[in-house]
Amino acid sequence: MAKIFFGQIIHTKSLSDFEIFTSGFIAVDHRGKIVGVGDESDYSSWLSEHTDFKAAVAERLTKDQFLMPGFVDCHIHAPQVAQIGLGLDMTLIDWLNTYTFPLEAKYDDEQFAAKVYTKVVENTIKSGTTLASYYGTNSKDSTVILAKEALRQGQRALVGKVCSNQNSPNFYIESTEKAISDTEEFVKDIQNLKTDLVKPTITPRFALSCSKELMDKLGEIARNNDLHIQSHISENLSEIDFVKALYKSSYAEAYDNSGLLTSKTIMAHAVHLDDEEIALFQKRGTSVAHCPASNTMLSSGFCDVLRIIKQGVKVGLGTDVSGGNSMSIQDAILRALDVSHHLEFVKKQDIKGCGRSSIQDQHYRPLNYKEAIYLATLGGAEALALSNITGNFVAGKDFDALVIDTTNYPLHNFYIVDDNKPQDLQLLELIQKFIYVGDDRNILRVYVAGKQIK
Repeated sequence: MAKIFFGQIIHTKSLSDFEIFTSGFIAVDHRGKIVGVGDESDYSSWLSEHTDFKAAVAERLTKDQFLMPGFVDCHIHAPQVAQIGLGLDMTLIDWLNTYTFPLEAKYDDEQFAAKVYTKVVENTIKSGTTLASYYGTNSKDSTVILAKEALRQGQRALVGKVCSNQNSPNFYIESTEKAISDTEEFVKDIQNLKTDLVKPTITPRFALSCSKELMDKLGEIARNNDLHIQSHISENLSEIDFVKALYKSSYAEAYDNSGLLTSKTIMAHAVHLDDEEIALFQKRGTSVAHCPASNTMLSSGFCDVLRIIKQGVKVGLGTDVSGGNSMSIQDAILRALDVSHHLEFVKKQDIKGCGRSSIQDQHYRPLNYKEAIYLATLGGAEALALSNITGNFVAGKDFDALVIDTTNYPLHNFYIVDDNKPQDLQLLELIQKFIYVGDDRNILRVYVAGKQIK
């Protein structure tokens, strides 16, 4: 059924182009596609050219509500939700060995997997995630359960069966042959779902856990099937040294030499990429998932996403549960802003040593909330090579959207409406209140491809 929304609307067109309608409209057809968007003053003329929408269901938002694109989580480990909040005082490798590998091995139990994955998808949707790039585990069958659960609940998702045939515990390692055959079967299983919402993504855990032979074959499978690819890169300094010793190349080259850096590849973290690696990403069209929470909690470092973006690389946000402690991309927005401000402090301070003082970068400007919203929506869709389908409100795209209500707790205790202010300023204040103070209780409804899923 066709539907038209009237009210306050926000979305982004680029990092620097933040568009608001204080009194706008969005028309969505029976397929869930956006067919019209603009200022309400232009609606009558638009309707005269789209007479089939005269019978559409109309909804008018209140002055305390606004419509925005759904959140995109570019990097989340679905099985790790069961251990969220544990071991976050450890470094990466210790955390993996103590908590993560033992937990992920349990997903051979399909009943356990189904129970956890049902809650994972429910909670990410509740948090406003309309598109997620999910890691599963080494278990093909349980990862298929994750994909089917995302589809059942109506979420848009990229889902990957994890591959690792070396440098992992004996209880959680595959043979090269099994990793390859299971990946090929997994791809077919997901394709057989025959849906536009859920797609397979090739998932080498990271270069350390995959042999060159396995990486080469995964690159071949991705190339032959035109698939998305996801993995990790340059998260931790000791990890980088290990990869360089193992592959006799830079971290980025280790992937690229196996055909794994493509325009449909997203690499999580990228905290310590050097300029040559960023240039290689730009050349290949490879993207970065910025995971500020886990980078901080596992003491990996501060990722300077503006440095990466300025060199032409697409960037989105990831929760990286359970290296991160929240399934909410809204929380990732706040963490990204925190990290960017912390970098500002570091870059502008005097660095004293060797008897002299030097200034690093007095012109560094941190991210602002509008840019962070871009990273959480259109930026994420671009990073996942799906911005032709979702990410903002452009005619022809799917209607993936959130209705935000700022009167719900906790915002109702804080917000005081000042009707004397211009409408555009009032709307910007509502947005800021939601981003900085709100939570999932302010996400009134969630839509994917025009269908309400919350």
